[in-house]
Amino acid sequence: DSLPLYRQSAILKRDTGLDISRSTMDGWVMQVGEMLQPIVGVMRSELLAGSYIQADETPVGVQMHDKRGKNHQSYLWQYGAPGASTVFDFRMGREREGPKQFLGQFNGILQTDGYAAYEDKIGGPQMVPACCLAHARRKYIDAIKVDPKDKDSASIVRLMDELFAIDAEARDKKMDHEQRHALRMEKAPALLAQLRTQILAAQKRVLPKSTAGKAASYTLSLWDKLTRFLQYPVLELSNNLAENSMRPVAIGRRNWIHIGHQHAGPRIAAIFSIVESCR
Repeated sequence: DSLPLYRQSAILKRDTGLDISRSTMDGWVMQVGEMLQPIVGVMRSELLAGSYIQADETPVGVQMHDKRGKNHQSYLWQYGAPGASTVFDFRMGREREGPKQFLGQFNGILQTDGYAAYEDKIGGPQMVPACCLAHARRKYIDAIKVDPKDKDSASIVRLMDELFAIDAEARDKKMDHEQRHALRMEKAPALLAQLRTQILAAQKRVLPKSTAGKAASYTLSLWDKLTRFLQYPVLELSNNLAENSMRPVAIGRRNWIHIGHQHAGPRIAAIFSIVESCR
C-alpha cells in the first residue's frame, strides 16, 4: 500500500496497541532487502542470459543527512522482459554508467525510450537497440494539446494507432510471435511508409522548436530503432510493460517521499524487484 514506516507505526499503535518504533521497522525492512539481494542477483543473471530486455528509469529522492534539508535525486532503473523477471537497480545518478554496469556484455535486444544514456558504449558488441513507439506517439499527443487544430499530428497519431491495432488483433486471436510477425509484415510496411511520408511533410510546415517540430525530429531520428519490430518477431511496439512496472514506484513516491539513506537504495531495489516480479 506504499505506506511510509511512520504511518505504519502509528496505525499499529492505534489499531492493535503494538508500540513498534520506526527504527525497529526500518531495521526489519533493511534486513529483508539485504536477504533478497542474492536472489535478485540470480534474477539479473537470468535476464541477461535472455535475448530481450525492456528498460526504463524513474527518479527517487534520497535523504542525505548533510544538514542541507534537501533530498538528492537518485534513480531506480528497471530492467525486465515480457513474461520474465523485473529487476530494479538503484543508482545515485542518471548517467550512462548505470545501464553500462548493469547490462555488462548483454548482446540481445534492448528496448528503451530515446534517452541518450542508452545510445552507445553499453552492452555487448552485438546488442540491438530498439525504441518505443508509444513514446513517439505521446510527442504528437502533446502537440495536439498545444494546438487542437493540428491536423497533421492528429493524422500521425491515427496511423500509429493502426500499427498498435495490428498487435491488438494478434493478442485477440492469441497468436504466437511468428504468427504476429506474419500479420505485421502483411500490414505494417505500408502503414510505416505512409507514416514516414506524413511526418516528413508535417515537419516542413512547423517550426523546428515547436512541439510538433520536436515530435517530428524525435521520431525521424529514431526511425530505424522504432521500426526494428519488422526484423525481430519478439519485439513489442512499445515499452509500456516496463513503464507499468515503474508505476508502483511513482504511486508510492507520493506517500513515502524519499528513501531514508543512500545505502538503503540497493535493498529497496531488491524488495521492489521481488514484489514486482511476483505481481
